[in-house]
Amino acid sequence: MFESAELGHAIDKQVFDAEAPALREALLEAQYELKQQSRFPVIVLINGVEGAGKGETVRLLNEWMDPRLIQVSTFDVQTDEELARPPAWRFWRQLPPKGSIGVFFGNWYSQMIQGRVHGHFKNAVLDQAIDGALNLEQMLCDEGALIFKFWFHLSKKRMNARLKELQDDPQRSWQISPLDWQQSKTYDKFVRYGERVLRRTSRDFAPWYVVEGTDEYYRSLTVGRILLEGLQAALKAKTRPTPQPHVAPLTASLDERDLLNSLNMQLALSKDDYQKQLDSEQARLATLMRDKRMRRHALVAVFEGNDAAGKGGAIRRVAAALDPRQYRIVPIAAPTEEERAQPYLWRFWRHIPARGKFTVFDRSWYGRVLVERVEGFCAPADWLRAYGEINDFEEQLSDAGVVLVKFWLAIDQDTQYQRFKEREQIPFKRFKITEEDWRNRDKWPAYREAVGDMVDRTSTTIAPWTLVEANDKRFARVKVLRTINDALEAAFRGD
Repeated sequence: MFESAELGHAIDKQVFDAEAPALREALLEAQYELKQQSRFPVIVLINGVEGAGKGETVRLLNEWMDPRLIQVSTFDVQTDEELARPPAWRFWRQLPPKGSIGVFFGNWYSQMIQGRVHGHFKNAVLDQAIDGALNLEQMLCDEGALIFKFWFHLSKKRMNARLKELQDDPQRSWQISPLDWQQSKTYDKFVRYGERVLRRTSRDFAPWYVVEGTDEYYRSLTVGRILLEGLQAALKAKTRPTPQPHVAPLTASLDERDLLNSLNMQLALSKDDYQKQLDSEQARLATLMRDKRMRRHALVAVFEGNDAAGKGGAIRRVAAALDPRQYRIVPIAAPTEEERAQPYLWRFWRHIPARGKFTVFDRSWYGRVLVERVEGFCAPADWLRAYGEINDFEEQLSDAGVVLVKFWLAIDQDTQYQRFKEREQIPFKRFKITEEDWRNRDKWPAYREAVGDMVDRTSTTIAPWTLVEANDKRFARVKVLRTINDALEAAFRGD
């Protein structure tokens, strides 16, 4: 795989000086058109052998192009803030918006290769990490991102010769880093596992480019041309190919039975029973959140449901049990301009809590398979692939110790109508009812079908859905609290 990158490619400086100005001008033009169109972001992953010119090449690209539109991120040793969250959180928060270029040093590939080289895990874990990287890149590309992956290479002989040259030159010996010496000892392993990663992750949507790093002029022109050709091709393609999804319903049924109409909507609590159980469950939650075992976990609660199903009231009863410093409530509305410039999961990744903390999502990432599906805000291919992307996302949260509870608060149409009319009559509740709420009632069957598909496709053992019979608000609030408490206790037992 690396044979062509060990041939000793070189370009005369006069050739470089003759070609570089035109290449630079073309790259600048493509960069400004990228910003003007703002249709997609560009992600450049930098990997390879130490001393092969990775930093020098990126520095030159910053000189050739407009550095204000290039965001360079380095992922070295994880900070305490990053260690307290799922591993992918540090990458998601640095993704460039549409119209910009992001350069990632020390990215997800660096971590998996170094971990395997130093024996922190076996090939099975490496292959798992490879699959995770492919899933992430597939999603980013499906969301429109253009990904370039560069492997800068040096032969073992050339790497050792470079180290000797620098060591013997007092004026340049400072350029040798501890990582250079370390990799000189593990070169064979590094290249072997690097090849395994490249072989399994070079795909049509995000291929690898292996660049020989011996000659700076060859290296710079090669990377510049690859970036230019890829950018120009993407900018010319005004629309991306549209996949043809299956048209059959996801939950085929020959009768009227479904998950929602199987619920007993008559369940209710008397006022006295409600107050006793509410006090008990709130005290239980307060105790669990202060438990020292909570330091190994974070808690995320997702609230979805019909309009007027009582999500706000349930969330308030959960919050009332806790110190405000322990939790954060994130209301999800229509995406902002900043959020629309990123993949749809980005705005949720950035709110994932640290260990010991609790985040409540009032609406969530499930909007992609609910409102966006029903209202036609995204294509069928987009919401169909979202089920798998959401499951991957939630698995990453679970693997990092996040306790994830998901609620669908269900009410029937008569109860919703009654609550809508009550809201119109009560002055301090009128803001809760809008024309859109009334309009959504006309789409009740479509939303019902979407909810059934959502639960069938994303209720997993690691992140199950809890369907809450919410015709009686008191019953619903207690069930929500009890479910959260049971989930925390189960996680603590698992420790």
